[in-house]
Amino acid sequence: MSTREELSGKRVTVAGLGVSGIPAAKVLHGLGAHVTVVNDADDERARAQAAELADWAAARSASGPAGGISVRLGDGDTLPDGTELIVTAPGWRPDKPLFAAAEQAGVAVWGDVELAWRLRETGSGRPPAPWLAVTGTNGKTTTVRMLAAILEAAGLKTAAVGNIGVSLLDAVLGEEEYDVLAVELSSYQLHWAPSLRAHSAAVLNLAPDHLDWHGSMAAYATDKGRIYEGNEVACVYNVADPATEDLVREADVVEGCRAVGFTLGTPGPSQLGVVDGILVDRAFVPDRHQQAQELAEVSDVDPPAPHNVANALAAAALARAYGVPATAVRDGLRAFRPDPHRIEKVADVAGVAYVDDSKATNTHAAEASLAAYDPIVWIAGGLAKGAAFDELAARAAGRLRGVVLMGADRALIAAALARHAPDVPVVDLDRTDTGAMAAAVREAARLAEPGDTVLLAPACASMDMFANYNKRGEAFAAAVRTLAAERA
Repeated sequence: MSTREELSGKRVTVAGLGVSGIPAAKVLHGLGAHVTVVNDADDERARAQAAELADWAAARSASGPAGGISVRLGDGDTLPDGTELIVTAPGWRPDKPLFAAAEQAGVAVWGDVELAWRLRETGSGRPPAPWLAVTGTNGKTTTVRMLAAILEAAGLKTAAVGNIGVSLLDAVLGEEEYDVLAVELSSYQLHWAPSLRAHSAAVLNLAPDHLDWHGSMAAYATDKGRIYEGNEVACVYNVADPATEDLVREADVVEGCRAVGFTLGTPGPSQLGVVDGILVDRAFVPDRHQQAQELAEVSDVDPPAPHNVANALAAAALARAYGVPATAVRDGLRAFRPDPHRIEKVADVAGVAYVDDSKATNTHAAEASLAAYDPIVWIAGGLAKGAAFDELAARAAGRLRGVVLMGADRALIAAALARHAPDVPVVDLDRTDTGAMAAAVREAARLAEPGDTVLLAPACASMDMFANYNKRGEAFAAAVRTLAAERA
């Protein structure tokens, strides 16, 4: 019996009204399940979402096999009577009482990714599209979009899906039939996807993040490593991050599946790397001990910052694992354009480059961004999320012309700089209002000299001052444009 048939008539509890919960409830209702949605909040937004969902279900119930969708607000911890399956939003923590009650009752818990994986059969009888999956602390979205561009350049019908772009449920249940999917997966999503078995997968890097959710670095790494379970062709890892290779060693994969590394240095056998400005493949060639295949030039990567070249190599490895020719890697990378606020050059003003990497919301991402430029006037600060900054300050010290700090937790960065870069001038803006960005850009311009880069790489979340990192980056770009107009 297929998963679709099994779900018909089943009592399913959906945990969470939101970007994944509402689509999951609709899909389950359409398959004939009896759906109850539970939600922690009982506010105006939640009530509006619940009313809209109930109206949607009522309009379809007359001719459908199931009744309406029941919604329980303000009670996300109690397991509804008769529940046979839970489908949870990825952000719901595993230590919630709802899941403890489910475990005691023997009720399985799936995430939306698990649901999509189990529903991926095509109506035409054609084999379901394989998944090329990507996770990591940083670089997931860029790598998946690069991968999709490479697959498209090879003439394949694909989409960037998962934690990005098209939702996985839409991708597997829509009328569009794909050859292969480029799938971004977060640690939350992987935690709730026990059956996922990708064609090939990559873990880009591992650094402390979301530890409040996972409980420990070990648990976080374990959830990331789930992406390798059952891989068929290649487990792609970062040679510079041994923890990613450790996850490959621990994974239970299909016999014959290979470990494939990527490195910014000269690649060894079964690796992709860089030689004299050329991206080179020594993994997917007839004789990887004696042969190498040129894929693209570093200059084909936009922008060619070291961590972005690493993203390109990971994307190329997954595409090559799927059998994509070298020319498609080159053409796809040339066609790719990064999303806004990811090491995005805004302007040159008086010989100084201004770069927006507002997406660098943790220390690992900021370190990669800082490694791409020299010398730098660094704009940083925001919500630290429990992070420490000593290692970041120590590694960046030699590149810094100056630093401008703002945001709620700026004192933590200031203290780390005092310990590890005491000679670097630091401007401490005692502000957390949105207008502080304009002041930060002006202070950075005062510190900068021709040939420098003013880099917004906050190493912190944005919510103390801005709605999100996009708004923070937009404020930076607006301030730079104002500065450029004044100095024209």
